[in-house]
Amino acid sequence: MPELPEVEALRVFLDDHLVGKEIDRVLPLNVSVLKTYDPPPAALHGAAVTAVARHGKFLDIAAGQLHLITHLARAGWLRWNESFPTAPPRPGKGPLALRTVLTGGDGFDLTEAGTTKRLAVYLVHDPAEVPGIARLGPDPLDESFDRDAFAALLVGERRRIKGALRDQSLIAGIGNAYSDEILHAAKMSPYLLTTDLTDDRITRLHTALRTTLHDAVARSSGLAAGKLKAEKKSGMRVHGRTGEPCPVCGDTIREVSFSDSSLQYCPTCQTGGKPLADRRLSRLLK
Repeated sequence: MPELPEVEALRVFLDDHLVGKEIDRVLPLNVSVLKTYDPPPAALHGAAVTAVARHGKFLDIAAGQLHLITHLARAGWLRWNESFPTAPPRPGKGPLALRTVLTGGDGFDLTEAGTTKRLAVYLVHDPAEVPGIARLGPDPLDESFDRDAFAALLVGERRRIKGALRDQSLIAGIGNAYSDEILHAAKMSPYLLTTDLTDDRITRLHTALRTTLHDAVARSSGLAAGKLKAEKKSGMRVHGRTGEPCPVCGDTIREVSFSDSSLQYCPTCQTGGKPLADRRLSRLLK
């Protein structure tokens, strides 16, 4: 799933490639992708792109008086094209969900792999009309997101820190992968309760959060859209690396699996050497 660093890199890429150009046509090709119907996509035809913004994991392309907003979800991606085939694409065939063509002949496709379709596109007058944006918490890259602001968010919260980091209404943009990376950098168990965060732990976690995200954005800066997925994977120290040695201590990275996701961690760095129970495996052994 693209998270804040990849979406920020896409924003920078699109800012360089879209702003000042005119949209020729927007073609929704999957019945599930477009979440709004008024105004219709044709309202963007002939409009010039004025800005590209990011709200958490949402991309926001401003053109005329409208905003074309995309959430790539788990398996969505943006693919830039310098030119398109003359024949129009066939709706409902393959991963192609939406095509945006500029008057110069270039533009981008939104694609989504797999059978579960969650990629979402909205065409609105105000980004706040998108429910997911309206409920977003603060952006962790904002300069105002200091240690005290982070601590204030946790007041009254009682849940595992892994879930808190992923809660978009608490902090915008962090997902499964970077929450694993942040907790590894902070040397904290993903099962640690927010109520057990001492002042020192809050400081350490905030530092790890900011450093991890800033480093990931820096690694992705200047890359073409097509190279961002590989960069994200190569930069991970624990996420997606089950069975590999921890780059810090050499212990074996372990995994806890859930019904639709998994987390990775280092026992030595994060849990005092104790493996966390894998509930899926535990059920099989009963």
